[in-house]
Amino acid sequence: MATDPQPQLETVVVPTPEMLYATEADSTDASQLTIPEQRDDASATAEAKAEEGPSYKLKFCTVCASNNNRSMEAHLQLSRSYPVISFGTGSLVRLPGPSITQPNVFNFDSTSYNHMYEDLYNKDQRLYRNNGILNMLDRNRNLKWGPERFQNWVPGQPRLDHIAKGDKGSLGTEAGVVDVIITCEERCWDAVVDDLLNRGSPLNRPVHVFNVDIRDNHEEALTGGKAIRDLADRLNTAANEERQLYDDPDSWDRGASEARQSFDEKVPEILGAWQEKHPNLPALWTLSWF
Repeated sequence: MATDPQPQLETVVVPTPEMLYATEADSTDASQLTIPEQRDDASATAEAKAEEGPSYKLKFCTVCASNNNRSMEAHLQLSRSYPVISFGTGSLVRLPGPSITQPNVFNFDSTSYNHMYEDLYNKDQRLYRNNGILNMLDRNRNLKWGPERFQNWVPGQPRLDHIAKGDKGSLGTEAGVVDVIITCEERCWDAVVDDLLNRGSPLNRPVHVFNVDIRDNHEEALTGGKAIRDLADRLNTAANEERQLYDDPDSWDRGASEARQSFDEKVPEILGAWQEKHPNLPALWTLSWF
């Protein structure tokens, strides 16, 4: 577990409850819908805004060891609604090979998912199709160019080239900062928190760092990715409520507004409610700084 040399950094371990609760989905009676021709302009405008979704969207970052399985499934889930980037924390990208002592090893930041796919396809199409690696890489190459290492990322450095590469979810992350980082393994959480501490907070910008512990297999990555999407939705709803309550949107990104501080205070409560719904995914949280 990472040690915390900064007094303002607080780490909370959320206990796993015994019972799972379910929330009832909102339903709409079709008989109560208004015929379009009978709506007034104000109603039509309000409904159009509701269909657009929240007026503000938090920016997310997902992290696992190799930026291939768990972080990329979460990247996929979040990219459908939110600005998102993703990273790995390992020294190299390691994928299963023909034996446990013969992994396939690639470099971060300079190897594309497409190259990985073609390399393993040519080595043993049957093996890597049966163990799901080719399917995983095919998903990845349709999401972003290649795996990135978290320790090589420079927060605040523009990421315009990722839009040009067609990375999904990159729209909105051009400034190179995020509001929330979600790791998928405790050792990755430790690496992220340590790295942020070592950087010395040059931007003086708060960032919430969560860990959602997900086993590194394709099935649990899918389950975990959906749960991370649920957490993102809850956080984003709260952020929008606070921004509307304090009506000071311009100061939100500076990290010094009352809305931001009120949101920060509500995060443990939000995570606790989320944990009750997902008791099999132990979670950690801390507030850190860029």
